[in-house]
Amino acid sequence: MTKVLILTEVQEAMRSRYKAMLLERFPQLTIDIVGHHNDVGPYIGEAEVLMCFSPPMADHVVAEAPKLKWIQALGTGVDNIVDLPSLGKEVVVSNVRGIHGAPVSEATVAYMLSLARDMPATVHAQDRNSWERWPSRLLAGKTVGIYGVGLIAEYLAPILKAFGMTVIGLSGKPRPQPGFDRMVPRSDLIAVAPELDYLVALAPLTEETRNVIGDKVFAAMKPTAYLVNVARGGVVDEPALVRALDGGQIAGAALDVFSEEPLPATSPLWQTKNLTVFPHLGGYSEGYEDRAMPTLAGNMAKYLAGDLKSMVNIVRKPASWQ
Repeated sequence: MTKVLILTEVQEAMRSRYKAMLLERFPQLTIDIVGHHNDVGPYIGEAEVLMCFSPPMADHVVAEAPKLKWIQALGTGVDNIVDLPSLGKEVVVSNVRGIHGAPVSEATVAYMLSLARDMPATVHAQDRNSWERWPSRLLAGKTVGIYGVGLIAEYLAPILKAFGMTVIGLSGKPRPQPGFDRMVPRSDLIAVAPELDYLVALAPLTEETRNVIGDKVFAAMKPTAYLVNVARGGVVDEPALVRALDGGQIAGAALDVFSEEPLPATSPLWQTKNLTVFPHLGGYSEGYEDRAMPTLAGNMAKYLAGDLKSMVNIVRKPASWQ
């Protein structure tokens, strides 16, 4: 009997739905669920399959998994999975793609509007029973740069155009795309930064993109500009961002992702002025497990049939496949 371990910190009801939906299709599976990597001990030694998001992963999980053959990431990001030092060379890693356009795009727009209208200040004023008004900034007429042009950015760009924004895509492989006014190489970020009223990070975390939005980028941006990170925490140099906000180099930032998650209570980001912390809410939406299930179930069927090479969204192949 194939043993599967689901590791995810989402709410218990969502975790249980993954298990129920998989067992409905594959009753021959044995499925265990844990909410933290420190709780994998009783199960990981026998697990052939691990399903998880990348933030709650840790190296000891794969180090303690001698029978592990396949990791199915429950999201798009596979950093903190494929780069784990103890990950066996024969373990297949696949992810879920194509379902994040709507939730992450809606979250991005919400964060941009929150910054433009200073909605946190409204909430704090309500806490004080204080009636305060100020003129809001508009998205209309502003320029937004999207750093990283994949499926989510392609969904987001036309929405931002509908707000009357000029949309610049910063892509590893610039090509014409609907909804973008201009495409430039990602390497041109510093050159383009002075034009931007908003910089939205959507690139995956790689060695090329790690801390790429840092001191030089903030120095090049307008003092009235905003940063929104819905990519990976490591794409933004967080100490540099604190310096930029404290020094007034940019007007504000909204972070949905962080270099360490959950964000420690001791992190200076909690107290940094003009910064709003969102606890990785971008893709965390009702019905997520239903949207992910076609990929999970399709790949599981192929795994059980021994046809691993036909699984979709493989992002890391076993060494023997090379």
